[in-house]
Amino acid sequence: MTTKPNALPWLLLSAVVIVLDQLSKWWALAALQPAGLPHPVIPGFMNWTLAYNPGAAFSFLAWGNGWQRWFFVALALIISAVLVAWLSRTLRRDWRTALPLSLVIGGALGNLIDRLHAAQVTDFVDVYFGNWHYPVFNLADCGITVGAVLLVAFGLFGGKGQGGVR
Repeated sequence: MTTKPNALPWLLLSAVVIVLDQLSKWWALAALQPAGLPHPVIPGFMNWTLAYNPGAAFSFLAWGNGWQRWFFVALALIISAVLVAWLSRTLRRDWRTALPLSLVIGGALGNLIDRLHAAQVTDFVDVYFGNWHYPVFNLADCGITVGAVLLVAFGLFGGKGQGGVR
């Protein structure tokens, strides 16, 4: 019995997401001081605005007194480990599974680095319309969101016969 190649090489995409995320956060920290001051990119739609989030998406649990840092560290490690195990059982050619999983892993680990280093996540992409502002986010958040949406979309509309899991 021969084993078919698994999707673990897709972790290179996760590494690219992590590197781009960390480089963009380094730039934001250097270029967008002071925090909270908007720098227009597309007037009426998008600013670069440095923000810090000790919580998770939409500042969930940001009010905690520090315990949430370790909760989100553990959560990122557990989710990433589960997704890496899933990749190891996925056929390399099944890009509809490997691509989204790799994006989520890269995003989760990108934000994990921030939590370990600074106890908060650095955000800087501020999308708005009029007085309405979407919560400020970063490239790691984009990886998580795009990966999750693709996973659901491919799961619902991807069709059968991909031969994804061994």
